[in-house]
Amino acid sequence: MATPPPALRATSPASGRGELRLALFQPDIAANVGAALRLGACLGVPVDVIGPCGFPVSDASLRRAAMDYAAIADWTLHADWTAFRTAHPGRLVLLTTRGAVPHTQAAFAPDDLLILGRESAGAPAWLHEAAALRVRIPMVREARSLNLVTAAALVLGEALRQTGGFPD
Repeated sequence: MATPPPALRATSPASGRGELRLALFQPDIAANVGAALRLGACLGVPVDVIGPCGFPVSDASLRRAAMDYAAIADWTLHADWTAFRTAHPGRLVLLTTRGAVPHTQAAFAPDDLLILGRESAGAPAWLHEAAALRVRIPMVREARSLNLVTAAALVLGEALRQTGGFPD
């Protein structure tokens, strides 16, 4: 399993709560990973980045969006899907525009793994099949999709609300 560069690696978990996690599958855009790290740090939710990434993961590539939050985020860079699933075998909840269940009607559990696909290609078919639950965010018909971290924030917020997981 690969680890983040030293300046970006958390020294202690951001939260002592359950295992609700946010995972990014082979992200293409460093700024989105940085914003996801900031989201996770602020809400006390661990973030998993599943490689390979479409950019070199480094302090410089994440600094602009993550700012100083990367240092307090609890996050792991996994070399690949196998490394991620070995570390986290829990229930996969895929955020996808092709999901059958609106996120507001989904039943989330405190140990769910909320996963988002690549910005350029979404989640591959095998990941759709591997997910126990596929949720979508209701949108107007003319819209294709939300920004990756905007979608993550909406669904993560609902999952935290349902599970009582927001920080005090």
